[in-house]
Amino acid sequence: MKYAISLLMAWSLAYSTLATADTYKVKKYDDIQWAEVAGKSLKLDIYTPETDQKALPVVVIYHGGGWLINDESVMDAMSQYLAEHGGYVVANMNYRLLPDNGNTTTMNEIVEDVFGGLLWVKAHIADYGGDPNRVAITGDSAGGHLTSMILTAGRKLESDGFAGDSLGFNPTWLPEGKSAEQVAAEDGLKVQAAVVSYGAFDLYAAAKGGFESPQNIFWQFANAEARGIFGEGINPDSAPDYYRAVSPAYNIPQASEYQLPPQFHHVGSVDTTTPPQAVKAYVDKLEAAGQSASLKIYEGNNHAYMDTGCIEALGSCFDTHAVPVLQQDILPFLQQHL
Repeated sequence: MKYAISLLMAWSLAYSTLATADTYKVKKYDDIQWAEVAGKSLKLDIYTPETDQKALPVVVIYHGGGWLINDESVMDAMSQYLAEHGGYVVANMNYRLLPDNGNTTTMNEIVEDVFGGLLWVKAHIADYGGDPNRVAITGDSAGGHLTSMILTAGRKLESDGFAGDSLGFNPTWLPEGKSAEQVAAEDGLKVQAAVVSYGAFDLYAAAKGGFESPQNIFWQFANAEARGIFGEGINPDSAPDYYRAVSPAYNIPQASEYQLPPQFHHVGSVDTTTPPQAVKAYVDKLEAAGQSASLKIYEGNNHAYMDTGCIEALGSCFDTHAVPVLQQDILPFLQQHL
């Protein structure tokens, strides 16, 4: 109880500090190419507060869209808000989607893009005023899954990638002269905090439930033919280990073996895409493993409320539903841990 009271006081103090702080003018660097893979240019946008302070804390964002649609632009409003109101250098990331490269991209390649992108940011963010030793990661929906993959599988790096028996990951971008194994040994993907917005955590269950079939409407949104996320001949019945390897729910380490950074999870009470009970089940697993994680459910919020603008079909609007979450919970959480 004393810890809970102390934590509440810390958050209240952080929020009070933020509430009285001036907002920052922000410079945006658009469409920075951080890698090119299989003919696909991977880019990010960087938002830098204009301030005399040096080595500002960093937030790296991964967009959602069911691994099938969208790009980093759907996170523009959140990126601007964090830089303007929090004073963070924000890296708004892109990655390959399943329909890319003629609908041949695999889920492990998406994870490898996300791992590589974070390594690129940590290697280059000082050029944009950021501190590579104070980094938080965040993402919504599919981006929440990818954020959680960094946390739970960011040390399972292998030069052979998914071709090996270990089903490890070979990041799309690596620091010059370093192998995947060396990055893993150095814990190169380590971050200081994570905010996971209505994340997805079990792709094995999702595939068993029809994710790879036409009944998943996101394939239609992407104008792509439904298929297995690992390509021809691989399905959750024949290769369950593939699906579990890209599912955070099966990769949570015991805190006695590896301590994950603090995580703040949140979800809307009427979200049917990533339901509150599914998010709670994952947070419960984290806590059972001794990891530091908290969950807040926002009454009346639906899915995708962190996205830029409004999504009429979901009744979700950034200004109405995301800004209060950012003000009351996300900014204080980040300030506490960065």
